[in-house]
Amino acid sequence: MRSVELFAGAGGMAIGVSRAGFQPVAVIERDPYACDTIRENQAAGLPPMAHWPLTQGDVRDVDYGALGRVDLVSGGPPCQPFSLGGKHRGRLDARDMFPEAVRAIRGLRPKAFIFENVRGLTRAAFRNYFEYVRLQLAFPHLVAKADEGWIDHLGRLERQATRGRGGDARYRVVARVLDAADHGVPQRRHRVFLVGFRADLDIEWSFPEATHGADALLRDKFRTGAYWERHRVARRHRPAPTAAERARLDKAADTRGPERPWRTVRDALAGLPDPERAPAAAARIANHGFNPGARAYAGHTGSPLDAPAKALKAGDHGVPGGENMLVRDDGSLRYFSVRESARLQAFPDEFRFHGSWSETMRQLGNAVPVTLAETVARGVMARLASHGAPSA
Repeated sequence: MRSVELFAGAGGMAIGVSRAGFQPVAVIERDPYACDTIRENQAAGLPPMAHWPLTQGDVRDVDYGALGRVDLVSGGPPCQPFSLGGKHRGRLDARDMFPEAVRAIRGLRPKAFIFENVRGLTRAAFRNYFEYVRLQLAFPHLVAKADEGWIDHLGRLERQATRGRGGDARYRVVARVLDAADHGVPQRRHRVFLVGFRADLDIEWSFPEATHGADALLRDKFRTGAYWERHRVARRHRPAPTAAERARLDKAADTRGPERPWRTVRDALAGLPDPERAPAAAARIANHGFNPGARAYAGHTGSPLDAPAKALKAGDHGVPGGENMLVRDDGSLRYFSVRESARLQAFPDEFRFHGSWSETMRQLGNAVPVTLAETVARGVMARLASHGAPSA
């Protein structure tokens, strides 16, 4: 099935979508460093991006009529307007690209779409705008009039939705905040996904259930010891459960949750030498150099080894001080290397990032975890394939 990737960044979403079986007919990104990252991996012949039709340019300049039939549109519109770490300007921010996402759906009429953004888009301050985005995606043909403000347009969309008509131009849209850790990514990364299917296809779909869980990780640590055995941590070095962890373990004994444990930082970094303490060995691994200067302060204390990492962040001007750090067993701190961060975002080890440390970390902080994108896209692909959905 044919797909179009918007706001591709370094390609996290696009890799996951491609692994799910979609074939991109356009991969669009304006940032030159992110495009150089994709081109470098294309030059190395790395699948699945080796033959991506990459366009370095602004999505506002794309003529969607030239792309032909498309089954899926996917992407992550820039998140800074809605990020908890940003300026919170929302729809007033020139970087808000949701209008362009809607234009793509209107122009291409794909069978389905997948869009991802920060959880901040769902908080109270943006709740009305989030509903505006959702309804525009549901009724992409209902365009704002020249003299119509967004609130008035929202009202017209609401009236359209409650009339219960819209025909095959309408999309059935669902949204959910997903934690990447619940789907096997070694990172607590909460992101909102908007998934829509063209209404004429009459497809029923729901987000995939969690496959990994916190309770299973506690069990492997403090009941069976399997976690410590896997990492060859001697008994004398294993921490005892806290009171809160004991209480959760007791409660979990009476409930059923995902059987697979959350993946931790220690899981993700297994096999990689410490770039500060073993620089010669680290130098033999791409993107695994040590970056000095890590320090902790209030709200920025780093990620412990034996839990999923805190969400990697990009920041407006590189990585914020104190973020994207590892806390070692002895309590010392250092920044994650680019390679380690790539593992936390589930990029393959063969994938190389182009640019300085701060630039590559910006690419990673903005990326969609590859396996999370793949999980959602596989769910969409399965429903389209089983339905035998007709082309537009």
